[in-house]
Amino acid sequence: MPQKVHRCGRVAIMGPPNAGKSTLLNAVLGQKVAIVTPRAQTTRNQIVGILTRPFAQTIFMDTPGLTQVRGRLSKTMTQAVWQSLAQADVILPVLDAHLYVRRPEFLERDLAPVAKALANDDRPVIVVVNKIDLFSKSRMLPLLTRLQAIWPKAEIFPVSALNKDGLPELVRLVESRLPEGKAEYPEDQLSTAPLRFMAAEIVREKLFLRLREEVPYGTAVEVERWEEDPEREQTIIHAVIYVARSLHKAMVIGRGGGGIKEIGIEARRDIIDLVGGKVHLELWVKVRENWTEDPAFLRDLGFM
Repeated sequence: MPQKVHRCGRVAIMGPPNAGKSTLLNAVLGQKVAIVTPRAQTTRNQIVGILTRPFAQTIFMDTPGLTQVRGRLSKTMTQAVWQSLAQADVILPVLDAHLYVRRPEFLERDLAPVAKALANDDRPVIVVVNKIDLFSKSRMLPLLTRLQAIWPKAEIFPVSALNKDGLPELVRLVESRLPEGKAEYPEDQLSTAPLRFMAAEIVREKLFLRLREEVPYGTAVEVERWEEDPEREQTIIHAVIYVARSLHKAMVIGRGGGGIKEIGIEARRDIIDLVGGKVHLELWVKVRENWTEDPAFLRDLGFM
């Protein structure tokens, strides 16, 4: 019996905001490596998740949602998408099928940047039609027909990332399109992101889940101190939450400090799972006006 070939390659997860890209990545890996909130533009950096199976290693690159929003931060987020696309062996556009079933007129508008970039690309493209659990299957056919017209060479694959419906089949399909090659990472490595970055992302996730309107988009999180205390067998983390306006600082802290306390409790719970041990988490809030337009500060935060 001939030995099965081993495959290894990079997969760019890309598409419009709030399509479920990070939910898909976490579900495929079976563990949380990317933060998830109901808000668009939660993901700001390329997040790499690694799925290792007996005959394939798939290196998924989760990317920020593609939008037309202006500003230096948005520009750096868009650059992360194109960098991931340039590195990819397989391209995985992820779409919110529920949105386009309800509002089909948005489809061409939202897909224009992706469709244009892939128009003359010969790499495998698998279009993931996500959130099929939110509507009846009979309403999906017109959407699938339009997508096949937009991407005649692509494979169209409906899934529900939230319910993990169709994900095993999607993984096998992606693996079959990867180039032959040896694994790049150890089989127990789940991501390339440092623990400090992932802890900061967890804090930022709790900010997005707790705060209203535009406030979370003006926040950034930086871990200033990370120490291991062997005597107490705990990780000590000091993190700063930056806000763009003084008013936002008060909203993050909350009445009597209740807001920042709840954010810390919720973040600490997830960070304990991340590091696999006890955690002491301290949070501070600082005002840094116009930080989203400061290239040096964005570079320090790892955006550039």
